[in-house]
Amino acid sequence: QVQLVESGGGLVQAGGSLRLSCAASGRTIRGYGMGWFRQAPGKEREFVAAMSWNGANTYYADSVKGRFTISRDNAKNTVYLQMNSLRPEDTAVYYCACETTGVARVRASEYPYWGQGTQVTASS
Repeated sequence: QVQLVESGGGLVQAGGSLRLSCAASGRTIRGYGMGWFRQAPGKEREFVAAMSWNGANTYYADSVKGRFTISRDNAKNTVYLQMNSLRPEDTAVYYCACETTGVARVRASEYPYWGQGTQVTASS
């Protein structure tokens, strides 16, 4: 079992930045693919970013390309999401997810482990 805990969310003005962290425990995530998803009120959960086990492959949703960056520190068992130039439409609960084959995946159904989420609000 892998436990994931997100942190770093909060309220920020449009144009501002936040850095989310996802700390894993229970197992090392060194060989696992990691992803970030988000869910706004009344909407379905959507893909944001994903990274393969060694960082060689990364994918981003079109809506965040050029503004968000996913990274990982396997020594710290932690994944990050740097979010710049935040927009009101980025407001959502952000979730960290982990899969065990090492691949960067974009579908939520392919991730068996999830964190509890952290709220990000970008005000206009």
